[in-house]
Amino acid sequence: MELFLLADPAEDSVLGYLHNSLVYVAKMGEEVVGGYILQATGHDLYELKNIAVAVPAQNKGIGTKLLNHMIEVVKELEGKHIEVGTGTFGYQLTFYQRAGFRVDRVDKDFFLLNYPDAVFENGIQHKDMLRLSLKL
Repeated sequence: MELFLLADPAEDSVLGYLHNSLVYVAKMGEEVVGGYILQATGHDLYELKNIAVAVPAQNKGIGTKLLNHMIEVVKELEGKHIEVGTGTFGYQLTFYQRAGFRVDRVDKDFFLLNYPDAVFENGIQHKDMLRLSLKL
């Protein structure tokens, strides 16, 4: 849980989408250093609900490997589309765009309405969520 709270600070939210999801982790030796949660949301549609890398293991390509693994898993499951929600700024947006994700829509006030505590990054409060999609 501690790992996934790095990407989604609301434990109730994480617990809510763990049900009916696939969970994959990356290990270095016996230590879990990253992981992601993937959920089927339609006939050929999947949503990346969470992807996180432990702080000491960040900036080593683990997140990119996890993202690429997730894309391959969706292809094996005969998925045609992947969606992900993220903040409107920050390194995560670039991370997904490098993998080919494109902005699909904006969920106004998502972080204000769905999180009990304000979510900040680099001193700026997240308010809206960008919904990105990747067509396979």
